[in-house]
Amino acid sequence: MKKVSAQLAAWLFLTPYLLSTVVFLLWPLAISFDLSFKQTFGPGHAEWIGWDNFRFLLSDPLFWKAATNTAIYAACSVCIQLPLSLCLALLLNRPRLWAKGFLRLVFFSPSLVGLVFVGVLFSMLFEKRTGLLNRLLVVFVPGFNIDFAWLESYVMVSLVLASLWLYVGFNMVYFLAALQNVPNELVEAAMLDGASAWQRFRHVVLPEILPVASFVVLLSLIGSFQLFELPFILLNGAGPDNQGLTIVMYLYSTGFVTGDLGYASAIGWVLSLVLMMFAAGQRWLVRKLEK
Repeated sequence: MKKVSAQLAAWLFLTPYLLSTVVFLLWPLAISFDLSFKQTFGPGHAEWIGWDNFRFLLSDPLFWKAATNTAIYAACSVCIQLPLSLCLALLLNRPRLWAKGFLRLVFFSPSLVGLVFVGVLFSMLFEKRTGLLNRLLVVFVPGFNIDFAWLESYVMVSLVLASLWLYVGFNMVYFLAALQNVPNELVEAAMLDGASAWQRFRHVVLPEILPVASFVVLLSLIGSFQLFELPFILLNGAGPDNQGLTIVMYLYSTGFVTGDLGYASAIGWVLSLVLMMFAAGQRWLVRKLEK
């Protein structure tokens, strides 16, 4: 009797979670999967078209423009942002560094503000005549044109700079936590064996922080492919010639501006498939490197 009561109590405690999972996750996923095979004409009007949404997606130039922009941004996140985060973590992990706590707060604090705030802030910084960046360049670069339009000429550069300010300190915290868990005995033994600083990092530190590093890479890739708020606010849309168009922005435009929720659902499922491939590849690569 007590065993039955315990099982009943367990199911009662699990019921809110199970219901919320079904209502807010599984049911919307099923609806979106069904919609991806339909063409919608406003609320309540849909026509079954099979795989046509996915066929059209393969030849849709706007989708491939959005995918290219998103891939470039993701590559910059992994190849520029994460090395900077790791370098900051290595710097702040030095035992004799002065004011480490304050510096950690300074570098991490940008991640505490919202993406909308960052978009508005950098849109003001990149303004033609009144923006701080152009005013500084006029002072320090002879002949620089104060009317230079960053958000029109260098859309991706502007996005990357804004994301660097926002996320470098955030990812630094992950690397810093991993570095603090590296056994000092291994580093000291490598120093006694005459290993250089690079050799200690390559053969001692890097293998120890590899699980965290792979997680941060995956996190950055997923976040990059879900990019929406920052370019939408910073560029007030997709930018000139759709240079700032991302996959999620195109999904939003297709579903909620154009009104074709079926094609938007197809885009969402393709994006989900790409992210699942990244996650599977990350697990396979980590297991291979650990061997």
